[in-house]
Order: sequence, then structure tokens, then C-alpha cells
Amino acid sequence: MARHHAVRTLLIATLAAAWLPGWAQSAPPKVPTVRVQSQNQAGAMEWDGVIQAIRQSTVSAQVPGNITALLVKAGDTVKAGQALAQVDDRDVQAALTRTQADVAQAEAQLTNARLQWERSQALKAQGFISAAAFDGAQAQWRSAQAAFNAARAGQSQAALARGFATLSAPFDGRILATYADVGDLAAPGRPVLSLYAPQAMRAVVQVPASLANRIKTARTAEVNLPAGTDLAPAHWVRATRIVSLPGADPVSQTVEWRLDLPSTTALPGQTARVRFSDMAPAAADGPAETGLSIPAQAVVRRGELTAVYVVREGQFMLQAVRTAPASAQASTVTVLSGLRAGDTIAADALKAGLANASPMKP
Repeated sequence: MARHHAVRTLLIATLAAAWLPGWAQSAPPKVPTVRVQSQNQAGAMEWDGVIQAIRQSTVSAQVPGNITALLVKAGDTVKAGQALAQVDDRDVQAALTRTQADVAQAEAQLTNARLQWERSQALKAQGFISAAAFDGAQAQWRSAQAAFNAARAGQSQAALARGFATLSAPFDGRILATYADVGDLAAPGRPVLSLYAPQAMRAVVQVPASLANRIKTARTAEVNLPAGTDLAPAHWVRATRIVSLPGADPVSQTVEWRLDLPSTTALPGQTARVRFSDMAPAAADGPAETGLSIPAQAVVRRGELTAVYVVREGQFMLQAVRTAPASAQASTVTVLSGLRAGDTIAADALKAGLANASPMKP
């Protein structure tokens, strides 16, 4: 038994001796690095933008009630005035019937008051009634006339409310999305569906506020449209009109630029690359480091912390940065602060965060 135990111990020791040296000699992970470049040093500046419809509308009901019919679905093409959905109109129909009865009653009272007023005029001419009785008949006729006008106004309002029970397309377009189904309760302000006009599209991009004045000097603004539904490949097109919003976002410190596009098959929500070129040279006394572009994989986000791994003395150090807003599909990110042009960072933040990771020598 003791001999058996000794053999087993010797076997375990032999296997450990054969495995441990290889494990101890395994090299730590090597992570490729990239050098941060300033977009100010280039002849053009690029950011990721989003395609939007210039004309887009959200349709909601103006009268409460259950949706009895949804006549379209996402992707359908509709014409202006076409019925899109129907809301239960029994309540508004009852209100319309009630106002119609009010109009009939007011009309009968007006006819009676008018006849009474005409008889009073004849009797007054013959001196058979007093001035007070004559004035009373005249006032009653005017009151009946006002009541009739009010009843007709109520009828018009009820008829208008009945028309609101049918949701119609405000313009020619395509259904973007539906937010309710048959049986759901429609209420004023609650969206039922949205549509857009596919003929007019634009690209929206967030530009760092520190570069706003320089971007205004750009002579050319282009958008790299994604591959379209007609199998057309991605291509650059020149914007037909450029507008920048007058204010900056207080959190991201970016300015929204809107670039109208020529006819395109791009869809709202798609990501597009936006490029400004032929700009005036940067001022010699201006900020040297703005608009730094780095790969999206180089950025790590932990809660509210946004950071990159910077190479310092041959090791990775976590450095907090502030970035401009970008879509989830963006391949690059614009750094607004925290880095300088010429800094070397890890190309893959996840690998750089591993234990014993070190920069790969160029």
C-alpha cells in the first residue's frame, strides 16, 4: 500500500514538473497599438452621422376610443388623405346626433320668436301693444337667433370630432412604424404610427463645438451613403444644402449639422460617413489638438467612465477621455479631450485590460 502511494506521488510530481515550466514560460498577451492623429492636420474631417427624413410625422388620435381597424403596416406607401386607422366613433356619433337635435330645437324656437316679433310689429303699428311688450318680443327673437347659431356651431364641432375618428395620412409617404394594434386604446397625444417622405432625406452629424468655426469654412460637404435597397453600392454624394443649429449640446459640447441629400434610397436610421473638406487652414494661435480620431475598439466604457489605454514607459495606463456622440456601428470615435496628437494607445481596449498585457512593438 505504501509502495502504491509512493508511485502515485512520483507520477503527480513528474506531470507537474512537465506542465509548470511551460505555464511559467507562457508570454503575456501582446496588444497592437495605434498612434493618435489630429483631424486638423488633414485636408478633410470626417464623422459618423445618421440618415433622417426631412419630412417625418407621428400620427396620433385626436379623440379617445379603441382602435377598430389598422389599415396599413410598416413599409406601406400611402397617399395624402388616405385612411390609416379607424377609431371607435360611437361616442362622437352620439354627440353629433345630440347636436343635430339641438339645432332642430333651436330652429323651431327661432321660427316661433320670429313670428312673434312680426306680429308685435303689426300690433305696435296699430297701437295695440306697449313699447315694453314690443321690446320684449324683439329681445326674444334675438336670443333665439343666438341660440340657433350656438347650436349650429356645436353641430359643426361634433361633425369635426367625428372626422377625427379616421386617421389620415398628412402627406404622400411611407409608413415607418406602427405603435398600436386593433383593440388598443387610442388617446390624444398617444402615437399610433409614424410615416416619412422618402423623397427628401438628410444626414445629421454631431461636430465638436471647438471645430464649429472651422467647419463653416468648408467648401465641400459630402456624405458616404450606405448600400441602398436597389443593390447600389455605398458611394459619396455632395450635400445640396447645409444647415447648422445655432446652439451646442451642453453635455457633449457638440453642434448638430444637417446636410440635405439628393434623391437616395437610404433609409432613416442608417449610419453614414460625413466629410467636410476644402477648409481654411487652422489659425496658428488656435488650439493644436482638436478633433482626434481613434478606433471605436480602443475605447472602453465602465459605467460613467469612458477611457482608453495609453502607452506610458512601455506599459498600458488607463486614461479617461471625453468623446463625441457616435452610433453603435461607428468604426471610429472623435475624442474631444483627454488625449493629444501623437499619443500611442491600445488598438483593442478589451485585450489591453487583460492581466500582464503589454504593447506590441512596431
